Amino acid sequence: MTERPTIKVLLIDNHPLVLDGLKAVLETFDHIEVAGTAGLAQTGLDIARQVQPQVVLMDINMPKLSGIDAIELFRNELPQTRVVMLSMHDSREYISSSVMHGAAGYVLKDVSTDEIVSAIETVAGGGTYFSSGVFDTLMGERAEEGSDPLTPRERDTLGLIVAGRSNKEIAEALGISSATAETHRKNLKKKLRIATTAGLIRYALDHGIAAKIDANPRLPTSG
Repeated sequence: MTERPTIKVLLIDNHPLVLDGLKAVLETFDHIEVAGTAGLAQTGLDIARQVQPQVVLMDINMPKLSGIDAIELFRNELPQTRVVMLSMHDSREYISSSVMHGAAGYVLKDVSTDEIVSAIETVAGGGTYFSSGVFDTLMGERAEEGSDPLTPRERDTLGLIVAGRSNKEIAEALGISSATAETHRKNLKKKLRIATTAGLIRYALDHGIAAKIDANPRLPTSG
């Protein structure tokens, strides 16, 4: 069996029990290295500068500097590090704010260990990840009928983009070529006047698009 590359992860949460428990569980997976833990966002940023993690799992509500405010600091100083919010809050406001600030994922604390590992793997691979409970919340507020300018094919493409799928994976899912998938991606940005993938994700969340796609495939885990 081919060994998977090690993913270096930094954990930030102001509850020691959460940190200790999460660290202990993640260390049972051979391909995940917990490179450090921190109880404050600023402390986590200091550690991240030294250890250069691929993924940061960070709580939202923390003293001094909130997790949401810290996302931009990580993006500015460590652009190769991707941030996943790990929170007990499933409110639409928290989720949308996290995406706006640049989070690559949002996972609720009551999910299984396998789902947390899937989130780490997906985000480390360049994708985005939102747990099923997050989609349930987002689907509570649908866009008004007729307010969405996208075609059904464009909506499917956008849902797959939010799910973190590559052009090749989008092509396979929709039965089109990779070049056509890339064209759909570019046309979405042009039609919606959105320059970034993060902007597309925010649009999809606001319009309840992503929940129509199976956005969270279970990836193989060790342990």
